[in-house]
Amino acid sequence: MTGRRNKSGSRRQEDQFRARAGGVGPPVSVASGAPSGPRVLRPRALCPDPADGLPAVIVKGSSGYPNIYRKRLGKVDAAARPGDLVAVYSAEQELLGYGLYNPRSEIAVRVVREGPELPDEAFFDGRLRSAVSLRRELLKLDDATDAYRLIHAESDGFSGLVIDRLGDVLSVEAFSLGMYVRAEEIVQRLAAMCGTKHFIVRPGPAFVSQEGYEAPVIASEGLPATVTVREHGSRFRVRFAGGHKTGFFCDQRENRRLLAGFCGGGSVLDLCCYSGGFAIQAKRLGGAAEVTGVDLDEEPLALARENANLNQVRVAFVQADIFAYMRDMLRAGRQYDVVVLDPPKLIRSREEIEEGRRKHFDMNRLAVQLVRPGGLLLSCSCSGLLSEEEFLRLLFAAARQAGTGPTGAAVDAPSSRRGGRNVQVLMKTGAAADHPVSARCPETEYLKAVWMRVE
Repeated sequence: MTGRRNKSGSRRQEDQFRARAGGVGPPVSVASGAPSGPRVLRPRALCPDPADGLPAVIVKGSSGYPNIYRKRLGKVDAAARPGDLVAVYSAEQELLGYGLYNPRSEIAVRVVREGPELPDEAFFDGRLRSAVSLRRELLKLDDATDAYRLIHAESDGFSGLVIDRLGDVLSVEAFSLGMYVRAEEIVQRLAAMCGTKHFIVRPGPAFVSQEGYEAPVIASEGLPATVTVREHGSRFRVRFAGGHKTGFFCDQRENRRLLAGFCGGGSVLDLCCYSGGFAIQAKRLGGAAEVTGVDLDEEPLALARENANLNQVRVAFVQADIFAYMRDMLRAGRQYDVVVLDPPKLIRSREEIEEGRRKHFDMNRLAVQLVRPGGLLLSCSCSGLLSEEEFLRLLFAAARQAGTGPTGAAVDAPSSRRGGRNVQVLMKTGAAADHPVSARCPETEYLKAVWMRVE
């Protein structure tokens, strides 16, 4: 660890970088014999020593965007290794800032700090304090919940890293090699500010394909198998082994509360219910008469049943493929006052866009038919590569073609409902405010929730 640097130290460091940049070589390729996984994955210090020189990279152009893609790299210092902090220069040898480097990733450099000042303890602690202040002082989330996002990637200045507070545990998902190897020190600093006791660090689901390494899960000694968190008076158990993402979907917190207001005395169907968030809040907060949650995975459903018991509510949880389940309900002539469709991320890369669009269309074409006339359909997408405008087009097309196959032939729905459904968009919401959107990185706005009245 190092303290603040004085200006003369900063100048010496910059001179070293400029001298080094003059001898950089070509960009390192995936096949260039990068260090083996165990060595690359070892923990790194968050703050560099001002006395040490850093490898330099030269980029083509300067967009102010926090992520520098591989195609924008010019020359790269031969000393640069995956996970290193590097100095980023323009083609004119201007020091633009500092970033975390990984030649195996399409995002080759994730900018940590812009300008000539080296990121130090004061810089990182300032960012962490700002993130904590947003959640605890401005949003006052501690009054409503102890499950919320503390670090939202680029929006909080930590590209490739998300951290959720789940009770006494900081649950981390790392999408960047450079952040993964620094995550332990980050959570230790964050824990000192928040008073949490444990942490778990997971690599993102596509870490191997996107970052080029297979990274293990890291956990603090004595990490509990589960924690119980509170949300608007309800309680939810979070299990860390095998859970999706950080273990709990904090982003839908306010949408769950909002949905409850539409459920009083009605029937609710929660599709892709995971651990029962929407279903349980519909029953406990909303006073729904009947709630059914459907998911394909057995483990989340077991947790959903535990959560229903914790809150002393009766919810019917069904293990099934939602496509087959919806078709079965349509054949039986079943409809609901409220239907929630909140699938997992269907588009993880540009290669999956077409398939993801088709899946969203197909599931919404079925879901809209399960809503009683005058009822509500809440349809969600957490795929950042699917724009809100495009998602809306898919939803409208799905409603028009409800009850028909690709050729227009009537399928699924009883004859009285053939020929499509008309929908009215009541509102569009997104992730809760602890998932802020960065003006410099629009991808941080990913969750789309469209609330529709079905006629």
